[in-house]
Amino acid sequence: MSITPAGIATLAAAGDLAPVLLTVEEAARCLRIGRTTCYALIRTGELESLTIGGLRRVPADAPAAYLARRRAEHSAA
Repeated sequence: MSITPAGIATLAAAGDLAPVLLTVEEAARCLRIGRTTCYALIRTGELESLTIGGLRRVPADAPAAYLARRRAEHSAA
C-alpha cells in the first residue's frame, strides 16, 4: 500500500520526477501543519529528517510514515 500526500503530487506535477527529499516547509504543507510545528516534530525525532550540507531535508516518504505511526497509536489507544 502506498500513501501519497497531496502536496507531493502537486510538487511532482511541476516536473517529471517526484521529489525524493522535501524542504521542511514542503513537509509541513503535506501534513497541513505549520513550519514551527514541523521543526518541533523533527527535533523530537517523530519526523525523520537529515542534513545535507547546511540544509535540513525530509525524505518524501517520512510524512506518510509519521502519519501511519500516529494512526496506529490512536487505534491502539
